[in-house]
Amino acid sequence: MTARTAMIERKTRETSTKVNLNLDGSGEAELSTGIAFLDHMLDSFAKHSRFDLCLSCKGDLEIDDHHTAEDCGIVLGQALDKALGDRVGIQRFGYAYAPLDESLARAVVDISGRPFAAVDLGLKRDKLGDLSCENVGHVLSSLAFAARMTMHVDLIKGDNDHHRAEAAFKAFALALKEAVAVTGISDLPSTKGLIERGTK
Repeated sequence: MTARTAMIERKTRETSTKVNLNLDGSGEAELSTGIAFLDHMLDSFAKHSRFDLCLSCKGDLEIDDHHTAEDCGIVLGQALDKALGDRVGIQRFGYAYAPLDESLARAVVDISGRPFAAVDLGLKRDKLGDLSCENVGHVLSSLAFAARMTMHVDLIKGDNDHHRAEAAFKAFALALKEAVAVTGISDLPSTKGLIERGTK
């Protein structure tokens, strides 16, 4: 099997971001985004997807956390898109539930070539550490669009916003692990015979 790895660098006037991704890893992560709670979420994502992930970002945190959070999602999505290649032989669909104490999250993904994200976490706090709560879901949405996947992530129940956010990242990781799994079947999981924008 061809190695399913990718390296992406993205430089803008707002951020400088680099990611190395291995879809067939062991869950190892090296993270340096400048936002400790985002590092925590990405570490959980790597561990439960079993992806090896090395991601660094130097962003304009003196302004706020938005550009850094968004661009981390973008480069991770671009790396996922590149590492998947032509998508031959993958499961394509994945879903998972993940609890964290009182919180329960559900994630459903389709490596469809059609970017779409619906993320509903119902977070109540303004921030988790140095990460604005509005950017928790924005990281996931940015990733989905860059990876050309359909994603639905919902928080079913929970009171503690830290638990709610972490349960969402864990559920997404588990669903994605299933979706990118190699089936051993040497065709594309699509009635169209290809997976790209607009196919089903």
